[in-house]
Amino acid sequence: MSELSIKIKIADREYPMRVSEEEEERLRLAGKYLNERIKMFRDQFGIHDKQDLLAMIALETAADKIKTEDAAQQDQMGLEQQLSSLNDLLSSLKLG
Repeated sequence: MSELSIKIKIADREYPMRVSEEEEERLRLAGKYLNERIKMFRDQFGIHDKQDLLAMIALETAADKIKTEDAAQQDQMGLEQQLSSLNDLLSSLKLG
């Protein structure tokens, strides 16, 4: 696995990174997403301080992550219940 030297620009500042080829696209997309969110917050709320913008994006991203994790946990519990019901049904068919 070879590493690449790339620069990701976020909030008008470049960040040099060494990443695997597999990570490159994901990190570039993440940088693009952050810059889009910065622009959206700046335009929508009139905030120009970059630290405030990045803090708001970090908070939004953390909240989204928690929401996604909660939804995944609920999905997992639902699947486990369905599998348990199917297992019970199959067990009753074997005995019947």
